Amino acid sequence: MMRLLSSAALPVLFGITFSASVLAEGTAAPATPAADPLAKLLNQIGTYSREEAAQNKAREARFLSDLNTQKRMLSDARAALKREQQLADSLKERFDNNEQALTEREEELRLRVGNLGEMFGVVRQVANDLNTVLADSLTSVEIPERKADLNKLAEAKELPNIAELEALWFSLQQEMTINGAVSSFESVVIGADGKPQTRNVTRLGVFNAVDDSGYLAYDAELKQLQMLGRQPGAAGMIPDWLNANATVAPFALDPSRGALLNLSLESPDLLERVQQGALVGYIIIGLGLIGLALSGWRLLVLGSIGRKVRQQLDNIDTVSGDNPLGRVLASYRDLPQPLDVDVLEAKMDEAVLRELPALERGQTIIKLFAGIAPLLGLLGTVTGMIATFQAITNFGTGDPKLMASGISQALITTVLGLLAAIPLLLAHNWVASRSKALIQLLDEQSAGLIAQALENRSSQNPKGN
Repeated sequence: MMRLLSSAALPVLFGITFSASVLAEGTAAPATPAADPLAKLLNQIGTYSREEAAQNKAREARFLSDLNTQKRMLSDARAALKREQQLADSLKERFDNNEQALTEREEELRLRVGNLGEMFGVVRQVANDLNTVLADSLTSVEIPERKADLNKLAEAKELPNIAELEALWFSLQQEMTINGAVSSFESVVIGADGKPQTRNVTRLGVFNAVDDSGYLAYDAELKQLQMLGRQPGAAGMIPDWLNANATVAPFALDPSRGALLNLSLESPDLLERVQQGALVGYIIIGLGLIGLALSGWRLLVLGSIGRKVRQQLDNIDTVSGDNPLGRVLASYRDLPQPLDVDVLEAKMDEAVLRELPALERGQTIIKLFAGIAPLLGLLGTVTGMIATFQAITNFGTGDPKLMASGISQALITTVLGLLAAIPLLLAHNWVASRSKALIQLLDEQSAGLIAQALENRSSQNPKGN
């Protein structure tokens, strides 16, 4: 800045100096004090110019010094860059060499492994299959822990070693061996009350497990045995089979490994079927039992009457009052003599008619029950369907079990009605046929008595007088 000021002030100063010189040449003005400040200013400008020049030289010296430093730093940077480039080239060469070596090693590994890769896949598949089989196998109760770590082998990402392969082979052989064996062992069994009990269990291969109480169900999730809520009819063979000393003994085996057994237990028994009929079903059963009891009673009564009538026929001369035929014969002999045929016929009809109520007693009620039973079954069917449609209205058709109760009631009551009506109809026919046979016998005997009276009358009055 001082240099710029000095340069700009020079023309002014030259002008002032030049004016002063012209004035000096033109006139001889006396010296004034104003010339001192100009000289002072001139001296200051000269001083500033010298200082500025000195500063410029210092700056140029410093710039030259800094330029050398920058050149030296640039040289160092170029040397460092060259070294890094050399290092990068060296690393790239090593990387390429390593990559080539890795490719060669992978190819060598592939050649050496060969069929071991297929074996690895087979091992994983076999381990996975065996693990799935053991998850639902009844043998897991007896041997819960296996020698091979099947989960590890099934999910392995590398080839198994010899020990792991031997353990897998042993587990396969063990499962195959115990599948065909019958063994007894102590095991925890969940009772019907939900409490665990230690019991002596007999396992028949992978099909069934039994104890003294009957068949046991295997829970694959809990890995435990549990007692069944209801035993099938074939469970009665189990105690004899467990205590049998013979080599061969009868036993009811479930070949589906418990599936058929569970299905049979889910099917309701006779009592549960009857309970599904509800109130209408109980009424039908009551009517059927009453009708059958009445039929049985009438058959016994008619059978007793038939025996007494046959005895009376064998001894016709001795009249007994404990049977209908004897009473008919007694009414004939009590008539005054000589007999009038019309009076005799009327008396015989009266005697036979007198015996009919006792011989036909109960038949109307049995027939009525046989007719009511199907109608009650139809009533139960209608009420069951009403319950079914009500369940559909409330819960929809998403769950068929909600509708099963009403459908069961509808079907069971129909079955009960038919089961009650058919035997009642047969019983009514049987009772009616027995009573009709006795009535026919009475009619025959009364007709015979009338014929005998007519014969006697004809013999006494041959001319018809």
